[in-house]
Amino acid sequence: LLAITVFSLLYLIIAIIVRIKMGSPVLFKQPRPGMIDPKTGREKIFNMCKFRTMTNERDEQGNLLPDEQRLPVFGKMLRATSLDELPEAFNVLKGDMSLIGPRPQLVRDLVFMDDRTRMRHTAKPGLSGLAQVNGRNAVTWEEKFEWDVKYVDHITFIEDWSIIFKTIQIVLKREGISAAGEATMSEFL
Repeated sequence: LLAITVFSLLYLIIAIIVRIKMGSPVLFKQPRPGMIDPKTGREKIFNMCKFRTMTNERDEQGNLLPDEQRLPVFGKMLRATSLDELPEAFNVLKGDMSLIGPRPQLVRDLVFMDDRTRMRHTAKPGLSGLAQVNGRNAVTWEEKFEWDVKYVDHITFIEDWSIIFKTIQIVLKREGISAAGEATMSEFL
């Protein structure tokens, strides 16, 4: 709540620029799997919010254009600085996410995850995590999931603070923002 209050002017400025440059909606909301509910044994699905970084441009058949064609300069800048992720603070405030934990995947990816990979969902998803400070989008999916499972197996207060400080360094250096040869990240399977 304190971070949201401190950065409220920045939220407003980014929202106005997104609205002017890319139109409406300003926020991109997408269902993501969260922590496994012990009662049901299934991941709780929540809507993750980010500032919009891509347009909705479509081809003649009505299909969305590839990411690299829909990602304008301002969208690239938001991603490079990770400012597009500021609205995720509301997900943390709501309790769907934590500051540190495995980054939430797409819901459709759940069907491709084995039991070991799904172990990442025994912790709340986070704004940043061990996989983000060890390569972010520049590592393979398998490596990301291994980092996530390693984090879940060894969660400590000290490690979380270490990840916070490493995240700040990586964001300032703008490392690992996208996968090699991709505008964003290659799809999981």
